Amino acid sequence: FPQCCAPTLITRDMDDMHAFLREHGRAVCKPLYGMGGRSIFVLDQGDKNANVVFETLTDYGTRYAIVQRYIPDIVTTGDSRVILVDGEPVPYALARIPSAADNRGNLAAGAKGVGRELNERDRWLAAQIGPSLREKGMLFVGLDVIGGQVTEINVTSPTGIRELDRQFGCDIAGLLMDAIAKRLDARALRGAP
Repeated sequence: FPQCCAPTLITRDMDDMHAFLREHGRAVCKPLYGMGGRSIFVLDQGDKNANVVFETLTDYGTRYAIVQRYIPDIVTTGDSRVILVDGEPVPYALARIPSAADNRGNLAAGAKGVGRELNERDRWLAAQIGPSLREKGMLFVGLDVIGGQVTEINVTSPTGIRELDRQFGCDIAGLLMDAIAKRLDARALRGAP
């Protein structure tokens, strides 16, 4: 979904990582299969730690990592989790605002969770991405959005529903269970196992 995403490079080639950093001036670097804010680094062009960060993240070129253009909106509006249930967005997002002492917008890393209504851009992003996810059978997905750009599509650990339920009186787990039941009913009507 290039029309939705921040400039992103997925690679294990450290020269390519350096070239991306030079092109964008500031970048977020993280493991491809990480979660909870683990091993997320922000680097500026010319940072003398770039080599060791790239070596660490790629295990000297044997594992893939993500390098993404830094989006400064993380500081003010946070990293918003937009939850999709069977391709449809929940009406609220959870903005995860980093602490003043950290770059990471992850609750597990100490970010503050602030619920907000979806904005027009969130709904547009969901409309662009949701149908494809639904077709692939992905019932519960989290889009991470910073500055109107998707930075991650979480299909294994999309958290944030408890915070949204608490702040807005939602029942997102109930929506998910309804979507699962609907899929099971549709399969039964087709005679599928």
